[in-house]
Amino acid sequence: MGDRLTVGVATRLSRYLQVLTQAKKMGRERISSQEISEYTNINATQIRRDLSGFGKFGKRGVGYSIDVLLAEIRKILRTQGQHNIALFGAGRLGHAIASSSVFADHGFNIAAVFDTDAGKVGQSIGNLEVSDYAELKDVVHERNIIVGVLAVPATAAQAVTNDLVDAGVKIIFNYSEALLNVPADVTVHTTNPAAELLYALYFYLA
Repeated sequence: MGDRLTVGVATRLSRYLQVLTQAKKMGRERISSQEISEYTNINATQIRRDLSGFGKFGKRGVGYSIDVLLAEIRKILRTQGQHNIALFGAGRLGHAIASSSVFADHGFNIAAVFDTDAGKVGQSIGNLEVSDYAELKDVVHERNIIVGVLAVPATAAQAVTNDLVDAGVKIIFNYSEALLNVPADVTVHTTNPAAELLYALYFYLA
């Protein structure tokens, strides 16, 4: 395969990575393509095809070493090391995100939390103090922020996005329901639990 993954392959590898990370946290050392298939609903043959395109990682009847496969997929997805992200919104959703290990498990460090509410500025959320939104650009540069995570109302999401783009951030993870307008060189990923449930329901009823 070339240096640039197709969207489909990158999406599937990310899902394999999620399963492997959880399996490792549960104390597992090996996993089979069939087990990965059961957790992802991706055909086991497709999983083996995806992985074999990058080398030989497993043995028939033995499965894959979780540690080896984790390291290889992270290398393929270029996610080794630690990447700093900023969280916007110190409300209930923001607290839930900050207290979760989901980002840390994959090498993302929440390096800053922002809110426009003066009453929340200075309060603790996770291991951080909430920063004043007015300090966004300076903090983004000082802490080498590469991703902005939006846990703000939909009505505020575009304004925050504009300020992030102005500060040089190229990746935005959007928990709001807003449709964001960004320049061509900025990537937005919107997560919507309802859409994921509809996707699951479709296959359940198929």
